[in-house]
Amino acid sequence: MTIDEPRPGVSGPLPVLAPHGDFDQDTLPPLEVRIREAADAHGGLILDASRITFGDSTFLRLLLTIHQEAELRIAAPSPAITRLIRLIGADQVLHIHPTVEDAQTT
Repeated sequence: MTIDEPRPGVSGPLPVLAPHGDFDQDTLPPLEVRIREAADAHGGLILDASRITFGDSTFLRLLLTIHQEAELRIAAPSPAITRLIRLIGADQVLHIHPTVEDAQTT
């Protein structure tokens, strides 16, 4: 599990976090800290989910919680994350975009 720094040179009011790897209850805490820091500092963030290979229920709960507390835009979710989000119908609630660029222009 790795969490990239916000992408340099990406315009837009919200920072972009681009984590990659698996996120479950054991590996989620560092990502949660970064997401909360970005949400607190900027009122929201864009989560580039294209390189997230796995997320469990704690990951999904984090997304839903942040969505309630700040502006969360999920960009380019991987097939595994798309499946997770659709499984419980969260795709009807979360703001999902096909690309980071699309998420920035919303």
